[in-house]
Amino acid sequence: MRSRSIGRRLRSAYPILLLVVPALIAGCAPGTDPTAAPDSSWETPSAMATAAQPAESPTAASASATPAPSRTNLRHVFPVRASNVDYHPTHSGYPGTDIFADCGEPVVAVTDGTVLEVSRVDRFSKSGPLGPYNGGLSVSLLGDDGVRYYGSHLSAVAAGIDAGVRVHAGQPLGKVGHTGNANNVCHLHFGLSPQCTGHDDWWIRRGVIWPAPYLNSWRRGGSRGPATEVAAWQKKHGCPKAPGTTGDAG
Repeated sequence: MRSRSIGRRLRSAYPILLLVVPALIAGCAPGTDPTAAPDSSWETPSAMATAAQPAESPTAASASATPAPSRTNLRHVFPVRASNVDYHPTHSGYPGTDIFADCGEPVVAVTDGTVLEVSRVDRFSKSGPLGPYNGGLSVSLLGDDGVRYYGSHLSAVAAGIDAGVRVHAGQPLGKVGHTGNANNVCHLHFGLSPQCTGHDDWWIRRGVIWPAPYLNSWRRGGSRGPATEVAAWQKKHGCPKAPGTTGDAG
């Protein structure tokens, strides 16, 4: 009888124990506030690190969401920002293009890249050597696509444009002019080439492939890139140590 009586009391007390025991356990945890939010110390280290980082501002978030440019998706723009501009598809003596526009019109970076060389002094002389100084005031840019973009006969180079400076597509580099051997005709000589180091390579820098097909694209708002053609030229020719032709060198 005693055992049946104890069993009845235990069964009747069981629902109460189900309610009381969890509360006792929670109350036994040192420093635990029953009203506090659940402890997140169980989260993985990566989740904790994310939670500890400050929230990004809208501007920073937008910037981080923009994919970094690569060799294949670079933006290209026309090198002269002017409404009255023209150019020939060919050039005398070697591949290049003369882009005709009024003196003083802005010359801009064709694509994102780093300035390689800047000439702010017109050293051209008709009695001097043919080639090295024919460009007058000039800027060459190594695009992030590996192509060297060269513009010469400038009337001025923009402030802050120096070797090693990063520039972006459309950023002003200088102004159209007629320095060097431009024969007093306002225009920009524009050349595409690979970067060759270790010596003055004006015969390469002035241009090795025809720019017109790319200029046609950029003028229409396209972004056709010359990297593949320039790389193919360099694979075939390397970096010649001397000019292959004589004549007018822009």
